[in-house]
Amino acid sequence: MTAFRVFRLPALAYLVILLWMLIIENSLVYFPDRFPEGDWQPWGLQFEDAEFRAADGTRLHGWHVPHVEARAVVLYAHGNAGNLSHRADILRRLHDDVGVSVLIFDYRGYGKSEGSPTEAGLLDDARAARAWLAERAGVAPGDIVLLGRSLGGGVAVDLAARDGARGLVLESTFTSLPDVAQTHYPWLPVKLLMRNRFDSAAKIGDYHGPLLQSHGTADRIIPYTFGRALFERSNQPKQFIDLSGADHNDPQPAEYYRTLAAFIEELPKSEP
Repeated sequence: MTAFRVFRLPALAYLVILLWMLIIENSLVYFPDRFPEGDWQPWGLQFEDAEFRAADGTRLHGWHVPHVEARAVVLYAHGNAGNLSHRADILRRLHDDVGVSVLIFDYRGYGKSEGSPTEAGLLDDARAARAWLAERAGVAPGDIVLLGRSLGGGVAVDLAARDGARGLVLESTFTSLPDVAQTHYPWLPVKLLMRNRFDSAAKIGDYHGPLLQSHGTADRIIPYTFGRALFERSNQPKQFIDLSGADHNDPQPAEYYRTLAAFIEELPKSEP
C-alpha cells in the first residue's frame, strides 16, 4: 500500500499530461502564422496570387512565380512554421538560380488560407494546389516537380507516391512525424498515440521517379538520421546531399541550388 501511495500521484499526473497533450495535439504539431503576419509585398519578387479550393471547399491561397523559359514547373510545399510570405528568398533562388516556374501555397490555417490544419487537410490542399498549377502552366499534373521541405516533405512524398511526379525534391524531412516527436518527447508513447502521422517511410517506396534529397548533419529539429533512413527506403534514381554542419532552419547554400538546377535539367522532359 505504501508503494501504491507513493506512485499514485505521479501516475495520475502522467496520465493527465498525456490526455492533455492528446487533446491539443494539433496545436503542438502545427505552427501557422495567419495573415497579416509576414511580408506580403516582398521586394524584387514578381508573383501572381493563386486562389483555389480544396476538395472539401476550403479556400486556399498561394503565390505563383512564373518563368518565361522555365526548365520545369515546381510545386513547393513549405515547412511548418509561418506562412508562404516568409519564403520569398527561396522563391527568388528557385526562379533566378534554378530557372523554374514555382507555386508556393499555404496549407489550411496558414497565411490567407481558410480553415485549420490537419494531416488529411494538408494532403488535400496539396492536390488542389497541383491541379491549379497544372492548369495554369498547361502541363499534366504528373509533369510537375514536387519540392517539400520539413513538414512539406511529408506532403510531397504522399502526393508523389499516390500520383507520381516528374521529380521529387526533399529538404530536411523525416521518416514519420511520430518518429520526430519521440525524439522530443521520449517519455511519452507518441508513436502509438499520435493522430498526425505523415508516414513517409511507408509511402516513399511507391514513388519510382527521380529523387534529390538533402539534410543538414547538425539538424536539431529533425535529426539527420531520419533523412538518411527515408532515403534508404526510396527507389533509384536518387541522390543525397549532406549539408555539413547545417541546422534545420539554416538556408540552403549556393552549391545546393547548383545541384538542384542540374537535377532539374536532367529530368525527363515533360509534354505540354
